[in-house]
Amino acid sequence: MAFEATLACAHRLDEADVLSDFRARFELPQGADGKPLIYLCGHSLGLMPRAARALVMQELDDWGALGARGHESAQRPWIPYHENLTAGLAELTGAAPQEVVAMNSLTVNLHLMLATFYRPRGKRRKILIEAGAFPSDRHAIASQLKWHGFDAQDSLIELAPAALEESVSEEEIEGALQHLGSEIALVLWPGVQYRTGQAFDLTRIARAARRARCLVGFDLAHSIGNVELALSRSGADFAVWCNYKYLNAGPGAIGGCFIHERHLGAMVPPHLTGWWGHEAATRFLMRPQFRAAAGAAGWQLSNPPILSSAPLIASLAIFAAARLERLRAKSIALTGFLEYLIDGLTPAVRIITPREPAQRGCQLSFRVPGGRRIFERLSAAGVVCDWREPDTLRVAPVPLYNRFEDVWLFSKLLAQALGRQA
Repeated sequence: MAFEATLACAHRLDEADVLSDFRARFELPQGADGKPLIYLCGHSLGLMPRAARALVMQELDDWGALGARGHESAQRPWIPYHENLTAGLAELTGAAPQEVVAMNSLTVNLHLMLATFYRPRGKRRKILIEAGAFPSDRHAIASQLKWHGFDAQDSLIELAPAALEESVSEEEIEGALQHLGSEIALVLWPGVQYRTGQAFDLTRIARAARRARCLVGFDLAHSIGNVELALSRSGADFAVWCNYKYLNAGPGAIGGCFIHERHLGAMVPPHLTGWWGHEAATRFLMRPQFRAAAGAAGWQLSNPPILSSAPLIASLAIFAAARLERLRAKSIALTGFLEYLIDGLTPAVRIITPREPAQRGCQLSFRVPGGRRIFERLSAAGVVCDWREPDTLRVAPVPLYNRFEDVWLFSKLLAQALGRQA
């Protein structure tokens, strides 16, 4: 796509955008002047679907009018409420409906999956992750190792980029598995690395793990709703994610989990259980014996939080209408435009996200001279993005609600902020 560093070019691209109408389906945060802020922070918290308000109010109205009867008689009965989310999550993850379930939060789900799939045996007791993993993932893994009587210093392999590189290649992951695979019990890898924005070939990683006879799981917090996924075909054993970033389900929204169908038949692996994972047909007989619900739903612990699940229904409906393949095409163009504009600024701004569109999602991360002061100047000028110490700015133009004009305006404000350095 041919770009120009002009507002006229941004306007032409917006006029040709077949998805432009979806912006109106979201609440746009406004500045003190009443104008929409330049919101480029969907990698942290997605914007609120306008339809979410009515869905949450419906649940509040049903609660007020029905009380406990709402479990069976609400407009969307609360007992099977998670089922309203299954089809949409399956579509976005490239999974079968029985392989996914909306439940808990990301880290709770990660602990549940580690309790199921981290099974150290003899010298095969190590876990492979990326160096600089999101702290919550590393904390969960380190605590699981400690729970089993191991020390993270000895049993956690953190694969770092090569010297002077920002990213870890799939070849390096394959090399680590080939070299150390006999000691590795589990691989946990991100679909998109939160700091650099690098997207990984999950099928390739899963195949490498399986060749080394390791189990493999993925953290999809920055992937779902951002890039196209094919979890069933990938061969991954499990995956976990949150729904409040690109899936726009709101702060603290219900999370999600994938378990491959090969683990869901007669030989279901041992796992931690709770009442809501009991089969629905006999759950309320209150018998002491646990009979797991079919599929990933058997890993549920408690009934779903209705008020933090309702907004996800609104968002999934938008994704179904927009279609992820069209969103992905627009995302590549939006991020490509941002990359083009950033490259036209001072060479001191260095993009650390891979240049190949297949190796990134919406997000571009770049090192910015001047540190936090540049971020603060951008914030004062009406830009919402985020900052990671010591010098990395993360910006994500989201195709559901961002325009090419947003990207152009951001680049101009960044140039102004940099120009004030002297």
